Amino acid sequence: MQAFNQLKNIGLTAIAPLVWGSTYIVTTQLLPPDSPLLAATLRALPAGLFLVLISKAFPSRKWLLRLALLGFLNIGLFFYCLFFAATYLPGGIAAIVMSMQPVVVILLSWKWLNSELSSNQLLACLFGISGVILLVTNNTAQINLIGVSVASVGTLSMASGVVLTKKWGRPNNMTLLGFTGWQLLLGGTMLLPVALEVEGLPEHLSLSNYMGYLYLCIIGAIVSYSLWFRGIEKLPPITISFIGFLSSVSACILGYIVLDQTLTWLQLLGALFIFVAIIQAAPRARRHPR
Repeated sequence: MQAFNQLKNIGLTAIAPLVWGSTYIVTTQLLPPDSPLLAATLRALPAGLFLVLISKAFPSRKWLLRLALLGFLNIGLFFYCLFFAATYLPGGIAAIVMSMQPVVVILLSWKWLNSELSSNQLLACLFGISGVILLVTNNTAQINLIGVSVASVGTLSMASGVVLTKKWGRPNNMTLLGFTGWQLLLGGTMLLPVALEVEGLPEHLSLSNYMGYLYLCIIGAIVSYSLWFRGIEKLPPITISFIGFLSSVSACILGYIVLDQTLTWLQLLGALFIFVAIIQAAPRARRHPR
């Protein structure tokens, strides 16, 4: 029964990065060009406002500060670094830098959660990073130090957000939807002035643009982040960080199906390595003495 519950938790959590893998197609095919920060803001802010209103839960001053920090790490700063890195780095290099997240999560969990370091975790890191490298074999490697630095900050931001979310949990008077909503609302609010200053508002929006923003808001934020934060409650942080690699797998497969992009045997091997890493990092059932 415990093994079934763990498998269910991993499966539900995996839906989030699989959805995030579709963001590239939605952004390139449905949204206005050259407005990634605006897309990130409209993905987070309306979704957060909707969830906060329906949950009707307001945090205390102590928890408001915590939620602001979590919203900054999980949404605001991470989204900014993600889109900045995508601008200055090829997707392959950005993905490789981001693949160091499980290593950071292991170290932060050891420091903040008193978690034990294990050989299984180190082996999972080896499989996961190798899998991401194989997935991005079709990309041309061009190093930009500013892009690498910002991508590294994004990696640290997301890893810190995952571990702190596990450490603090959520307020007793707040549902999972409310907890998700406050982070999206506060993170989106932080992104809004940056998006308006850097990109401004598009002069014209088509029906496909509205559909793309609606998809990012409902599926890409409300559904996916609710499942993601549920997973953080149910699973160890290191398992969560490896599940996040599935966004790269999803992006490659959807690009092959929808955009007629190539999918090589090396990339399929990389996907297999990522699945092995998730299995390797999954919590083991403990045997109780009779």
